[in-house]
Amino acid sequence: MGISVYVDGSGGPNGGYGYFVKETGESFYEKEPEITNNQAEYLAIISALNKYANSDDEITIYSDSKNTVNQLNHEFAINNEQLRDLAREAWSIMGKISKLTIVWVPRKENLAGKMLGS
Repeated sequence: MGISVYVDGSGGPNGGYGYFVKETGESFYEKEPEITNNQAEYLAIISALNKYANSDDEITIYSDSKNTVNQLNHEFAINNEQLRDLAREAWSIMGKISKLTIVWVPRKENLAGKMLGS
């Protein structure tokens, strides 16, 4: 079975991150004030990865952050140490998921953004 997980995050004083699972309607949101937008995007993906860390399902994670998607897919370099740490954490979980794809979607198609109100 394929599972589509949409992730989104936003930084600043009202920062937070989360995900929305299209097939089940399940959503998760964590407030995290004073993080950057990039950190929020990583934390959103990490929270989704953790949920499916030991799943045999085909998992597709959709994010509207081109940077984060390209960095995790090893297409862009990561020049920020904090983001590099988050990427390492994500990669270590990604290694546990046999069928995983991380895909960029335009903001208007990101169901998590609609669900999470950002």
